[in-house]
Amino acid sequence: MLNKINEILIQVKNFNVDTINKLEEFKLKFLSKKGLINNLFNDFKNIPNEDKKEVGLKINELKSLAQNKYNTLKAKLETDEISNLDIDLTLPGYNNKIGARHPLSIVRNEIIDIFKYLGFIISEGPEIEDDWHNFSSLNFPQDHPARDMQDTFFIDEATNILLRTHTSSIQVRVMENQEPPIRTISIGRCFRNEAISARAHCIFHQIEGLYIDENVSFADLKQTMLYFAQEFFGSNTKIKLRPSYFPFTEPSAEMDISCSICNGKGCKVCKHTGWLEILGCGMVDPNVLENNNISSKKYTGYAFGMGIERIAMLKYQIQDIRLFFENDVRFINQFSKEF
Repeated sequence: MLNKINEILIQVKNFNVDTINKLEEFKLKFLSKKGLINNLFNDFKNIPNEDKKEVGLKINELKSLAQNKYNTLKAKLETDEISNLDIDLTLPGYNNKIGARHPLSIVRNEIIDIFKYLGFIISEGPEIEDDWHNFSSLNFPQDHPARDMQDTFFIDEATNILLRTHTSSIQVRVMENQEPPIRTISIGRCFRNEAISARAHCIFHQIEGLYIDENVSFADLKQTMLYFAQEFFGSNTKIKLRPSYFPFTEPSAEMDISCSICNGKGCKVCKHTGWLEILGCGMVDPNVLENNNISSKKYTGYAFGMGIERIAMLKYQIQDIRLFFENDVRFINQFSKEF
């Protein structure tokens, strides 16, 4: 056994290694599970007890020698390989940009955070809807212009399957499946059959809010809207509610905020009025409550809705809505925050 160990020791010392491939040959021959040194350990059990100490010591010395030779040669060959590459390792590394959030995502998240603080939960729903959830349950008359093909993308006009025109359809699904009190914001992408221009697009994003409970009043709506406006646009922001009409709210209002660019004095952005329109709101029409099996005698509520693109354009003073959809990195990096 000792003679065999000495023979392998001579082979280890004389094995010529000058390439990575040769180094792998060395490892396979001597250090692998089926290598010569491992075979010695397998034969060790047949050694007489009185010789095991000496033989075991010799095998361990042989293994250490082979392993040290392998490690030394590997480090040298890898260093030589790098040295032969035509690169300058002293040059500074490249900065990898990890991306940035889209301005619409930034604005959406800011709005969500404000209403979550007030106790609103987030609700989502399908983009492909039916007539009931998108129109009928929300008190839209059968002859309402929004049902016309000019305004709505119908997938199947015979069965009135369409792309939702607002996220109010999500609110209907919430009312169907939840008893008051309800306090939710509905977020999502909407579609309308409109000509694309600097001020309008066939795709847009909405956030709509709904609060239903006992004794909810228009004063509650006004206070909520004032809180949102001052949190998002600044503590000095004023609001103005103008009478309007929406099929699903009564009374209804359009909400303006004081222009933060000119502080209400008048400029191009506010068309010299000192005010900027940002959203629609109102008290939930009793018919909408009854359509969704909520007693209009016991409960009242308010609703509001805003386009995220509209809010982002005001926040960042963007003049063309189409920029949001062109995925131009130069545009996105101006308004977004890196993450």
